[in-house]
Amino acid sequence: MLRAANSVVVLFAFWLLLSGYFTAFLVTAGFACAVAVVAFAWRMEVIDHEGHPMHLGLRPFAYVPWLLKEILKSGWQVTRIILDPKLPVSPTLVRFRPSQRTDVGLVTHANSITLTPGTISVEVGRDSFLVHGLTRESAAGVVASEMDRRVCRFEGQR
Repeated sequence: MLRAANSVVVLFAFWLLLSGYFTAFLVTAGFACAVAVVAFAWRMEVIDHEGHPMHLGLRPFAYVPWLLKEILKSGWQVTRIILDPKLPVSPTLVRFRPSQRTDVGLVTHANSITLTPGTISVEVGRDSFLVHGLTRESAAGVVASEMDRRVCRFEGQR
């Protein structure tokens, strides 16, 4: 029930943020819509610990800015590689064992790798990830990386 209440609050706050209108009727309608959406989700049994991971607390607010910084850095590196007349590309596949234990942690790690330019998660499993890198350095950079440590912290490991 706490997840449902939290979902209503998040949806209503998001609606208020996007709406920009604060008349009594529209605010009431926005709240009613948030309650209706959560009621439908509750009936479909999709409000669970994975769909609404409240247990993560504020950790995403520390992880997301770091990930955005890494995306920008990697984007700049890929741009330099593409614009280099020699095109120093050395496509490489690397397999490694992720440190995450939960489904949320594994998915977050695999998606973070794919969001970072120059690397793609090709195969994802509990035991190993197969990652394609645009260069040998980018492929090797995902093995035992800072991203792995930060995602472990994100999911609650120390």
